[in-house]
Amino acid sequence: MATPNNKSELVCVFCASHDSEDNSHNEAAEALGREITKAGYGLVYGGGGKGLMGRVANSVKNSGGDVLGIMPRALTSVEGCDINIGRVVMVDSMHERKTMMSESAAAFIALPGGLGTLEELLEISTWSLLSIHSKPVIVVNTNGYYSALGDLLDKAVESGFMKQENRDILKFCDTPEEAVAAIKNYSAPSKRFDLNWSSGAPM
Repeated sequence: MATPNNKSELVCVFCASHDSEDNSHNEAAEALGREITKAGYGLVYGGGGKGLMGRVANSVKNSGGDVLGIMPRALTSVEGCDINIGRVVMVDSMHERKTMMSESAAAFIALPGGLGTLEELLEISTWSLLSIHSKPVIVVNTNGYYSALGDLLDKAVESGFMKQENRDILKFCDTPEEAVAAIKNYSAPSKRFDLNWSSGAPM
């Protein structure tokens, strides 16, 4: 699948298509959009106009940044699709959406969200483990939202199911500002699976 032409390097943001009852999560989404633009990046995301997705996208747009949304047609009634936020590419499947987002992105940042956000975050982390990519994977741990995930990963290391180096694929940050700053300082762990995906790789 061809990658759309970008005005700037794009940061892929995974997050909820709903607002949170804890307004700190809503504010963090808007702050992340401002920080992304301030650092000279654009945004690629799932294309939704609602919830944290809409907040981060509108924040990037209002700050003068480039926005690329990848929206499955089947989800438009659920997540909303505001063509006024930025460029929108309509696709037929979740696989197409995630592939295009990953191909377009220079880094990945996860804000709080539910099952869909967790699935995207863990999949892109697994792709790093398999050496499909070496891009930054950053988690914004607003109010400790992802602390339990960090504890689970630590438990996986303790139990022998994961190496510490692979646990370190995910970089946890407390604020959007720290998350965007972490992109430039990120180094993918060297002790990952050394696999050759040159033919048929998704990225």
